[in-house]
Amino acid sequence: MGRSANINWRSGGSGLLRILALLCLICSGGARAAQTYENSPGERKVLSRVDPDYPVALQKLYIGGVVRVEVVVAANGSVRSLKLLGGSPILGQSSMKAIKQWKYAPALADETLTVKIEFDPHR
Repeated sequence: MGRSANINWRSGGSGLLRILALLCLICSGGARAAQTYENSPGERKVLSRVDPDYPVALQKLYIGGVVRVEVVVAANGSVRSLKLLGGSPILGQSSMKAIKQWKYAPALADETLTVKIEFDPHR
């Protein structure tokens, strides 16, 4: 009987994780927390930046992390496309939503950059 209860608890736990993930997606607006941005030296300058929202549920649970996003910047400085390279899908979704609104300095050609954003729940 102890073994059966243990199996039920584990399967219930994974269901709880799915519910928590869904809750995080639903509650992904509102809270802002300190993010750290990292670009390589010599990359195009960001003229205007929108901070990503920090999902309230993740922040309350002290869940943070690093998100890496590949950004294709058009010659005129607008963001042409994005691709999540690594990190939490929930934090990545929030990051990409914000990065779409960034404006870079104009250049002669399109450029592919990697943006790294760190979400720190302790700040």
